[in-house]
Amino acid sequence: MAASRRTGATQRSAIAPETLTELNAGRLETATLAEGLAIDFAQLLHAVAPEASAEALDMHGGVTQRMAESGRLLLAHYGSSGIARFATHNADTVRGWAAYMIAAMPDISLDQRLMLIRPLADDPHFAVREWAWLALRPHLAADIGAAIDKLVAWTTDSAPNLRRFAVESTRPRGVWCVHIGTLKQQPHLGLPLLTPLRADPSRYVQDSVANWLNDAAKSQPAWVRSLCDAWQATSDAAATKRICARALRSLK
Repeated sequence: MAASRRTGATQRSAIAPETLTELNAGRLETATLAEGLAIDFAQLLHAVAPEASAEALDMHGGVTQRMAESGRLLLAHYGSSGIARFATHNADTVRGWAAYMIAAMPDISLDQRLMLIRPLADDPHFAVREWAWLALRPHLAADIGAAIDKLVAWTTDSAPNLRRFAVESTRPRGVWCVHIGTLKQQPHLGLPLLTPLRADPSRYVQDSVANWLNDAAKSQPAWVRSLCDAWQATSDAAATKRICARALRSLK
């Protein structure tokens, strides 16, 4: 399941018809966001899960809504035992559906959801990693204090993707997701996740920490400035300097 090395199209109109056919058949991974957004979910569902009917799927909502509905549809038809089938599929969008199947499972603990999502949060494909945190974010936001406590252990994992998940999934504002009001007003609650990563060697993680703080700066700019001053006063690491520069990029 290595991520595609194709250059890929950056606009839907530039996607070759034969490429779109392969994407809709689940035989090809996406190489760009534009390709992911161009996929016909009904066709892909029919190709990879012909036993499940996609007739009830709302094809008019946004992509995150359609991902969630696809996950619920697959969970309703195949049950939790079907998650492994889709979590190991060759198509990245299908693996993303598996993340939403995990999110849709009723009556399981947050610990169980986090355990199940780990392979997808560490997936080699960029899109699957995004679907993993987007799928679980509502569960994390529902009890953000408990979620932060559970994700602290992820900040010391050897896998950069998992360290990044701990931060990206709890961003105060985030992308394509509902804001977490508590963290917008009290960003200090996120310090148990941010502090261990203030000099992380991975740029992927650095960008996430910086974006978390940039989110927070939109409602608590003084706090973010103070934190960055404190970090840079105690660390001369290039990673810390880069994180702080990016964190403060929206402030004048």
